[in-house]
Amino acid sequence: MRRLPAALAGLGVLGLLAIVAPLFALAWAAPWHRMVELLTSETALSALGLSLGAATLATLLALVLGVPLAALLATGEPRFARYVRLMVVIPMVMPPVVIGTALLTLLGRRGLLGRYLDAWFGWTPTYTFWAVVIAQLIVAMPFLVVSVEAALRSRDIEAEESAYTLGAGKLTTFVRITLPEIRPGIFAGAVMCFARALGEFGATVTFAGNVEGVTQTMPLAIYLSLQRDDEAAIAMAVGLVVLSVLVLVVMRRRWMPALTT
Repeated sequence: MRRLPAALAGLGVLGLLAIVAPLFALAWAAPWHRMVELLTSETALSALGLSLGAATLATLLALVLGVPLAALLATGEPRFARYVRLMVVIPMVMPPVVIGTALLTLLGRRGLLGRYLDAWFGWTPTYTFWAVVIAQLIVAMPFLVVSVEAALRSRDIEAEESAYTLGAGKLTTFVRITLPEIRPGIFAGAVMCFARALGEFGATVTFAGNVEGVTQTMPLAIYLSLQRDDEAAIAMAVGLVVLSVLVLVVMRRRWMPALTT
């Protein structure tokens, strides 16, 4: 492989520094002598548990809803799929606070759907744990859908055609042949979905609020701690970085082989 021109390589190094420099600064400022104390505080443990629980539920819901959506995009009529795909990826580029505002207008007490939930059942999801899950789901599910659609488009369909000739139905073939074949793509999407949900902030604080023990996830706890205790905020930030890295490192060899080459 030919070497890059020095100028181009230098710009590449600068790009790498732009990514890793903030992480090094975070590690440099971290209160390592108090790390265990700060990370085992009631606030930190509560926020961590809520983050993990909500991100797990959001990822499971994304699998239930996102895999069929990806199949629809991969096998649907091209013109129709083009417009649907545009709607799916909008949350990936939209500011999260806008997503939170949109969720309020839909599911808030006076929202388009929320008013009926309140009138019929006396319940709306805003400022509850389920608001956290919903916000994370909307923000993170597109990452899973994109990954699964790519896996579906690149799959070998010979086994599926053989199943059809043997009399298998479409649903049976999809469940027993297609899903096992695209499993790496599904798990890769699930990992990205979980990681994105774990770090979600803007939509969550707008739609779910920042109530400790109820809707306060780790990113929200970090933001609030920056106004009270810098060391606690930095410690939780370091903990969240380590957790995110562990998610990728532990899962990549088993479910994301493309990242190990």
